[in-house]
Amino acid sequence: MHSAGSPTPATRSQVPEAILVLEDGRTFRGRAFGAIGETFGEAVFATAMSGYQETLTDPSYARQVVVATAPHIGNTGWNDEDDESSRIWVAGYVIRDAARVPSSWRARRTLADELAAQGVVGMSDVDTRALTRHLRERGAMRVGVSSVETDPAALLTRVLEQPAMAGAHLADDVSTRQAYVVEARGEKRQTVVALDLGIKSMTPHRMAERGIQTHVLPSTATFADVAALNPDGVFFSNGPGDPEATEGPVEVLREVLAAGIPYFGICFGNQLFGRALGFGTYKLTYGHRGINQPVMDLTTRRVEITAHNHGFAVDAPVGQPTTTPYGIATVSHVGLNDDVVEGLELRDAAGDLLSFSVQYHPEAAAGPHDASYLFDRFVDLMSARSTATKDGGR
Repeated sequence: MHSAGSPTPATRSQVPEAILVLEDGRTFRGRAFGAIGETFGEAVFATAMSGYQETLTDPSYARQVVVATAPHIGNTGWNDEDDESSRIWVAGYVIRDAARVPSSWRARRTLADELAAQGVVGMSDVDTRALTRHLRERGAMRVGVSSVETDPAALLTRVLEQPAMAGAHLADDVSTRQAYVVEARGEKRQTVVALDLGIKSMTPHRMAERGIQTHVLPSTATFADVAALNPDGVFFSNGPGDPEATEGPVEVLREVLAAGIPYFGICFGNQLFGRALGFGTYKLTYGHRGINQPVMDLTTRRVEITAHNHGFAVDAPVGQPTTTPYGIATVSHVGLNDDVVEGLELRDAAGDLLSFSVQYHPEAAAGPHDASYLFDRFVDLMSARSTATKDGGR
């Protein structure tokens, strides 16, 4: 959300001062970075040391002001290849030290120039360590960043007028308006319908690498829209907002599960899978955001370093199977920092896998590639279900 007219880029010779005011009144001062103007959102921190371009263009960050914990940002500039969507989605960007000159052969412009060009208000020269510690202790909260307002009290008044993230339904705001297809690379093996709740471009790319033709549908798609494409599997993407405020996709997913169609969900898709299975969700104090989060697969006991961006989590019992109308649900992954549920599985009475989800981002953009096997698991699941169907199965 931007105000104060059309933001304009700041020059290096005369960078205005800026202020950041949290909803509890804590104020930080710094310099304008990117567009000049004013913005509001939920203050969150991301612990990645790199990959800021992928972070900023991730639709999951809609209406969030992202604080980078890495002290030096912008050293690789901005290129034309690494965007994860058609635009920057963050409401604002707060950093400590901005790189003066980008040093990557792929860079086409500076980070500050791209923020300014897209009208994204940010701040530099901020004590991001103190700000992060404050958010860890007090939790993610509403915030305002302004390079046109000098009075913290006046900005605080506007901050307190902003809606909270709890209860926000944002998937429709970031979803595609028109369905589109990402073709398989090489021989087509399977067809997947992906519901775009804030999908990153790397996700259908990972599927295409495995011979999957992906039909990406808007978040408002119905089960009839899904079934009309006769998919081998259904995928729900990452996305922003409160899963408790999202109803339509949950109903679609329940019909998908009732029809016996294999399902794979990530991030927001994990939370909606939990809701479809009858579990609740809750807001984390400050969430998980970064590309260095340790997660354990409870089946293999393997630890993966994973990419995260979520402020909500599924409330499901660890180590205790739950009977649902669609099969037996279990928690498959947990976060090793705080034991948060990081994955779910649905199996039939014989123990065969029906559907699964994870809370993190296996497409690895940006991030480690420890979890890329999950796309292979999806391929294997669809193949197994297809074979069962031919044998008289579903």
